[in-house]
Amino acid sequence: MKKLLPILLILMATGIGVGAGLALRPGVSESPKETACTCETTQEDLAKPIPEPTAQAPTDKEYVKLNNQFVVPVLANEKVTSIVLLSLSLEVTSGEREHIFAVEPKLRDAFLQTMFDHANMGGFKGSFTNSSNLDILRQALRETAYKTIGPTVSDVLIIDIARQEV
Repeated sequence: MKKLLPILLILMATGIGVGAGLALRPGVSESPKETACTCETTQEDLAKPIPEPTAQAPTDKEYVKLNNQFVVPVLANEKVTSIVLLSLSLEVTSGEREHIFAVEPKLRDAFLQTMFDHANMGGFKGSFTNSSNLDILRQALRETAYKTIGPTVSDVLIIDIARQEV
């Protein structure tokens, strides 16, 4: 009798678990469920008109990924406290890929100086992936690309970003 009671309890618990799983299983519905939007849209954003699509075809632009990552040291009290790694791509006019690679050393130098300035202003400290911090960096990189290459670059895309504490 002592050996039978634990076996009965195990069987009963298993049966209750299976029964509860079947009873609480979500049913299959015919129509898809609507999910709530978790985006952070403000009333101000909703009031803005949606821009009209441009007459340019999607093939008028191409994306050029710069070959190597950018390594930016973050200093505090004249000591390196962390290192930020970034990978960038450029949105350029179609057919400009070779030109971008030809001037890449000059472009990398200008981008590094911009990123060093951003780091020195504290842009990579704290919540550096905050959208306002990244928008400031993106705008600065876009202006740098325009000054270095000209109007063939329409945008600078931050593909990867990571910070490693030292």
